[in-house]
Amino acid sequence: MNTVDAAFSQTYAEARAKFLHAAVAAGLAVQTHGLDLPGRDGEALATDVARLGPRDARTLLVISSGCHGVEGFCGSGVQIALLRDPAWHAAAAAAGVALLYVHALNPWGFSWWRRSTQENVDLNRNFVDFGQPLPVNAGYRALHHALLPPRWPPPQEAEEAISAFIATQGLRSFQQAVSGGQHEEAEGLFFGGHAPCWSHRTWRSVLREHGRHCGHLAWIDLHTGLGPAGHGERILCCRDDDGAWARARAWWGDGITSIDDGSSVSARLSGMAFEAVHEECAQALYTGIAIEYGTLPMQDVLQALRADQWLQNHPDAPDTLRQAIKCQMRDAFHVDTTEWKEAVVRQAREAALQAVQGLGRAEG
Repeated sequence: MNTVDAAFSQTYAEARAKFLHAAVAAGLAVQTHGLDLPGRDGEALATDVARLGPRDARTLLVISSGCHGVEGFCGSGVQIALLRDPAWHAAAAAAGVALLYVHALNPWGFSWWRRSTQENVDLNRNFVDFGQPLPVNAGYRALHHALLPPRWPPPQEAEEAISAFIATQGLRSFQQAVSGGQHEEAEGLFFGGHAPCWSHRTWRSVLREHGRHCGHLAWIDLHTGLGPAGHGERILCCRDDDGAWARARAWWGDGITSIDDGSSVSARLSGMAFEAVHEECAQALYTGIAIEYGTLPMQDVLQALRADQWLQNHPDAPDTLRQAIKCQMRDAFHVDTTEWKEAVVRQAREAALQAVQGLGRAEG
């Protein structure tokens, strides 16, 4: 088997076993944050954290996978490939940068091939101030019943309602309405939740333990599902300020995009997980990106998400339809070819090396 292929897995259980083995083999200390729910195959579920470098290191790079569950097939493979790369670890050590691998931020979604958590929450829409009125997404409200009709495949009238919205509002407005996040329909798409979910609380706990002693912190969060197949768009993943932009461009190049200025393939989002970094590690100068790897055309990815949410809402669906939808969902967020895997690992390794070099210069 190709070395890169061997870093990727076919199930969450396989991915977790490979990650833990690779971390121990590389001499990293591992912590486990267990989730008291079974996986798809009855396996234990957890967010596992592996650290290379002292606890009091002044610079820290976090590399995370599985924020959106099923996207963890890609992120986990990247992490395992890096863990098995002693030259990469030597480069980080030479720059004086500690590394923190956070495997499967959303282990339930990873195991069950869902993008959302066990609470049906989109983790990257869940970091809002729940003590204040929650954001209102009027566009999603108008589309909800067409996106998730009573039966599947969707009837013609549902597709016509979606087409009418796009015709009048435009494709970008449609993307914003659907994926920007919503807090009204708990059984809907891109649901931001009514309270912090388990993965939200776990992420904050990891940051409190590992990120409160550093002066400079960088984060690379691995995602899939948007953009050209195999291309990793580097999206600014921190509050939009001049200092963050300057550091991100200095480290990762002028191709950095942003959801705030419309340059990213992603819609503008609310409640993103990077808010916890600013809040839990306020002492650190923080710079972060999400790498968004393309898989299938956007309309195919959305159709998979619609089908999967419909299935979640209809547990009595026939087994043949269930199996077809789950495979459709997996294929929308992971391309099981050697070429795609090599491309995503190569780009992630490059971005990680750029980050440790940037952190090393910043501290030096």
